[in-house]
Amino acid sequence: MSISNQHDVLVIGSGAAGLSLALRLANNGPVAIISKGAISEGCTYYAQGGISAVLGDEDSYQAHISDTINAGAGLCNPDSVRFTIEHGPENIQWLEQLGVPFTKETTPDGSRILHLTREGGHSFRRVVHAADATGVALSNTLVNHVRQHASIDIFEDHIAVDLITGSKQGLKHNRCVGAYILNKRTGHVKRFLARVVVLATGGASKVYLYTTNPDCSTGDGIAMAWRSGCKVGNMEFNQFHPTCLYHPEAKSFLISEAVRGEGGRLLLPDGERFMHRFDDRAELAPRDIVARAIDHEMKRLGAECLYLDISHRSSAFIKSHFPTIHKRCLELGLDITRQPIPVVPAAHYTCGGVMTDMNGRTDIECLYAIGETAFTRLHGANRMASNSLLECLVFAEAASKDILENVRQIRQEKAIAPWDESRVTDSDEEVVVTHNWDELRRFMWDYVGIVRTNKRLERAMRRIQLLQHEIDEYYSNFRISSDLIELRNLAQVSELIIRSAMQRKESRGLHFSLDYPDTLDDALASDTVLTPDASSRQATGIEVVN
Repeated sequence: MSISNQHDVLVIGSGAAGLSLALRLANNGPVAIISKGAISEGCTYYAQGGISAVLGDEDSYQAHISDTINAGAGLCNPDSVRFTIEHGPENIQWLEQLGVPFTKETTPDGSRILHLTREGGHSFRRVVHAADATGVALSNTLVNHVRQHASIDIFEDHIAVDLITGSKQGLKHNRCVGAYILNKRTGHVKRFLARVVVLATGGASKVYLYTTNPDCSTGDGIAMAWRSGCKVGNMEFNQFHPTCLYHPEAKSFLISEAVRGEGGRLLLPDGERFMHRFDDRAELAPRDIVARAIDHEMKRLGAECLYLDISHRSSAFIKSHFPTIHKRCLELGLDITRQPIPVVPAAHYTCGGVMTDMNGRTDIECLYAIGETAFTRLHGANRMASNSLLECLVFAEAASKDILENVRQIRQEKAIAPWDESRVTDSDEEVVVTHNWDELRRFMWDYVGIVRTNKRLERAMRRIQLLQHEIDEYYSNFRISSDLIELRNLAQVSELIIRSAMQRKESRGLHFSLDYPDTLDDALASDTVLTPDASSRQATGIEVVN
């Protein structure tokens, strides 16, 4: 029989959202953090750019709000945008108090202040950063504090299988009371019970063949929430970062937005600049415009990559502002102080996700979603640079306040059935998982990428339905593994992306369709909301007992 773990709050995910939430809650009761790998191995760790917040004298909340709404192509919720931006400075202050080593500069009077950089879509310098490795600095600081807290239990190399809700257990309520968690080291599934469960599992960029994100970005939280009955929104808006390093040994190395913000020029293979043909802001245009422009030029020319050049800035400037990028490129034989950087677009950020309110609450009682997993209505049709870490922090703070107000009133469920693996066997066909994984990521890249058509989406849907059938059959008969769990979740999220893309009969922000190239009047603009029904939940395996 599996062993149960009981905590006040179960946090699934260990990025900026999950870790900051845990720290804000831990003084009031026991908290468990579930991490698929090492606790630091998440998208936060690899974030280069920074965190946007109104900190400069010339800047204002209204300017940041306007920039965000403009980048969001008519779909940002103004209340969500204002809430996020107005709570930005206090969260930066909180991080400073924790000891995050943000880059600073000396003023003429000798005082030390935060150095602010500028990125695409921003009208002012408002991005606080730690050189070009903000994610490393942020992650390391949060992890150090979490490891030192006596009330936080960390479970590394554990992956969530599914949420435990009242309806699945035959209870009178449908609260979320915990999750079944696979210990990757032992291969056994345990019950983790909690008064409150928080999904902070990040996005789903690994549905695509090329991504800037680590292998953990498999949409676990979105898929689990959907299978449990939560609505999702705007899943068609997947942000492709314009500039991922193109090199056979680089795999998924991001070239920060800040390179363009500090004067980097996008070039064709012959050295010609081209962004001015697509947008008056040229290289400082929002990511959707830049990524689509690069994709267009690559296809027009049949080029494997384009180039981002910062070599016109001084060597000292480049090394001080982009030490991580400079070092990594040197390791690959590329000196960015003298040579342009070969780049391609790659899947980077999931703008949609599990629908929540302003406190991170989902459709299911006692289940919260924060960070990239959530759809807060902040980003609209396109996320503006460096607003994502801001969202993580602000909504983690909001969720923590809401949880603290209510957690003691929530009864801890104990009569929960253990995970049943008595009717499954070990598989001798693990190659099926590998092949399906590869097939999924390939056709999502080919058919549901930066530019889409009705025909491509139809082809993708036929393939995903076939894959889901095979996955459900496999899931029902064989002992589960981490790879199978991730494949199951990737397939579910892929279906949601395809369904959402099929519903949008226009091109807007990150969604561009050759069949509907025009953008509808903003008065007609709406979010794409999908609601699970009994048949969809059954089809994704929610009622399957392993």
